[in-house]
Amino acid sequence: MNEVIRAAVELQDFCESQGWRFCFIGGLALLRWGEPRETVDVDLTLLSGFGGEEHFIEKFLSQFEARIKNAGDFALQQRVLLLRTKAGVGLDIALGGLPFEESAVVRSSLFTYPGEAKIRTCSAEDLIVMKAFASRPKDWIDIEGIIVRQTGHLDWNYIQSHLVPLIELKGAPEILGELSKRRREFEL
Repeated sequence: MNEVIRAAVELQDFCESQGWRFCFIGGLALLRWGEPRETVDVDLTLLSGFGGEEHFIEKFLSQFEARIKNAGDFALQQRVLLLRTKAGVGLDIALGGLPFEESAVVRSSLFTYPGEAKIRTCSAEDLIVMKAFASRPKDWIDIEGIIVRQTGHLDWNYIQSHLVPLIELKGAPEILGELSKRRREFEL
């Protein structure tokens, strides 16, 4: 079991011990649904809701080391808590509260990684929504890999119904066109 997967198991065990609702996103989910690429950190969405995030932040900071000064204040402002394990693996904890984030956690499921580690990841559709919303060059490459590997299994109506409100909020309608272009090009 590599260090990133080991860190994910440690983080998952901690969240489960607290009775928290969560799922892994980012590189670990990509290993499940798309074309694997090297990932050096662990990304997780935790349903914290809006208001009361301090409770979650304090619990995390009692268990894991902060990666930046004033990590708690940063998390309250940016809704991302930046931590690391004792082994030095970065942990990015997104404090989720949007309906889409709740849906992603509800739809998440366990997947067995090498070393028999069972880790709860978001669905392929939710990963596409997150990556399209972020809309970085590497995210589009990741989306292309997901489309190729999951052709015939993706719920495009779900993707669109959750992506449209997010891109309207972001003010970036061009994202939908980019996603449609990749679907036409890469769906087999």
